[in-house]
Amino acid sequence: MKVKKSTAFKEIQPDNLAQRILSLIREKGLKRGDKLPPERELSSILNVSRPSLREALNALKLMNIIENRQGSGTFVSSLTPEKLVEHLDIEFALDDSTYANLLQARTILEAGMVALAAENISDDEIHEIEKCLDEALKVIDDPETFMAYDIDLHRRIMEVAGNRIIQAFMHSIDRISIYSRRRTGDDMEVRRQAVDDHREIVAALKAHDPDGARKAMIAHLSHVGKKFNLQNLS
Repeated sequence: MKVKKSTAFKEIQPDNLAQRILSLIREKGLKRGDKLPPERELSSILNVSRPSLREALNALKLMNIIENRQGSGTFVSSLTPEKLVEHLDIEFALDDSTYANLLQARTILEAGMVALAAENISDDEIHEIEKCLDEALKVIDDPETFMAYDIDLHRRIMEVAGNRIIQAFMHSIDRISIYSRRRTGDDMEVRRQAVDDHREIVAALKAHDPDGARKAMIAHLSHVGKKFNLQNLS
């Protein structure tokens, strides 16, 4: 029996896939707790592959715009339609200068935070960060999954540093950096370099070497920027 497509999800312009979904949420007035169509139906409506759809949905999940409820489906999360509109221009209008500014901001904040983390990190915390690195290496051929472990590794370091104010800044930056990471992470050379850089960062953390950790983080972000000629972070 043919599944009837939801009429609420038919009229979508062929634009950036994540933005198309967001535009739909706004246009149809979906609110917190409203359910999106099942993945199979939504991919058919949008005329995109399911892997492409998952990539867009994962980006929206990381931005806390949608959420998965196990066994129930995908739902609009706590952000209201008004809040979605407020940050869409930032999320989807990233040019080279914006990416460069983003990398600069990350360097300033993360270099300081990793130095703080190196001072007091515990063996258990190092073990969890090393697990992120190990898992990232296993999926190095999968850019999207690799990105998830990359984000997790950086977030764990920020948590270890323990400065809640800077963590709040980093949370906002992370929403935008999803697009930066996706752009750079599509390159296998960048992913391999990231693994090597993360090893250097972890080694400095294990040695409780704040200066070494700071330099390793700066080098890591510099490698990303230089690969795409976005900036010189050295």
